[in-house]
Amino acid sequence: MRIGIEAQRLFRRNKHGMDMVVLELINNLKIIDPINEYFIFVKPDEDRCITSGKNFKVIELKGGPYPLWEQIALPVAAAKYKCDILHCTSNTAPLISKMPVIITLHDIIYLESLNIINNKGSAYQRFGNLYRRLIVPSAVRHSRKVITVSDFERKRINGVMNIGDKLTFIYNGVGEHFRIIKDSDLLERSRVKYNLPEKFFFFLGNTDPKKNTPNVLKAFADFTRDENEEFFLVMPDFEESYLNQILKEIGSPELRKKIKLTGYIPNKELPHIINLCTAFLYPSLRESFGIPILEGMACGAPVITSNTSSMPEVAGDAAILVNPNNFADIKQAMYSIVHDISQRNIIIEKGVQRASTFSWNEMATSYLSLYNDVYNSLQDD
Repeated sequence: MRIGIEAQRLFRRNKHGMDMVVLELINNLKIIDPINEYFIFVKPDEDRCITSGKNFKVIELKGGPYPLWEQIALPVAAAKYKCDILHCTSNTAPLISKMPVIITLHDIIYLESLNIINNKGSAYQRFGNLYRRLIVPSAVRHSRKVITVSDFERKRINGVMNIGDKLTFIYNGVGEHFRIIKDSDLLERSRVKYNLPEKFFFFLGNTDPKKNTPNVLKAFADFTRDENEEFFLVMPDFEESYLNQILKEIGSPELRKKIKLTGYIPNKELPHIINLCTAFLYPSLRESFGIPILEGMACGAPVITSNTSSMPEVAGDAAILVNPNNFADIKQAMYSIVHDISQRNIIIEKGVQRASTFSWNEMATSYLSLYNDVYNSLQDD
């Protein structure tokens, strides 16, 4: 087979969820599949994190803004390289393609009438939601297969689009570098590098409204008022101005002195920070999977996450599940982690075991099987 993989944002320096998923997919396909030919279509940028190999060719396409890149440059390039299948990995796809398209549809949050996306978020996020609203329904109808990342999201997508057997789910994995680190010198160097306090909660949020930052800050404010020991909240990749705006809105501007903003932390260094934290906070309003839940667990951090959407499916009984809309519930979970040592140890032990059941290699193997199924079906047509 000649398989095209869309990885438009893979070379950008500050990678996030979907970027890491396609990077892990490609790296693991390199390990398990020496036979088929792969053509990886990316947009030029600073971080050339993958290179061409024996049966993998990395193709940099300029093509302008993302909509033009995806709708024009990508299908033209895939046809030029005579791809049998084009796998689009980031929710959208070209509306016209000469070869069958497989779409990884991570979520359909942008199609839902939820307060967390209505007129909130950055201008970039709002434009992205609008583009997906316009493109996704038609792209899904024209695709050969649609893959999502959890059974929850599969049911959600079918409830909205009713695409039946065309849709299935393949779980994400967790990187092997997310693990318990026993090298105290390495951890101390990271503590110094990021100016981390002795005791802190780690909140891997961002400006996306679904990350529930206001309720996390309200919970932390209440926790610090009731707690005798000094704890901090560490937040990577978060803007000072946006943080101050939220603190003003919740009436807790004084909380700023208890919050450490680290800037962007490269994925390879995240395990160091997670290993140092008191607890890992991930009480999102809505997730289709929630890879950071597994990353926290694998590093031996007790995880606090939500009892909504896909998060119970991923966490199982290995995290403290809270109502993300109730900041008092989040605060109580933080208090329990600090003061109930027995519960903390049980959550850590279960978390390490739970994370070990998710594998990027298994994800890549499932995708390879899917590619074969689609290719074989073409021969039967």
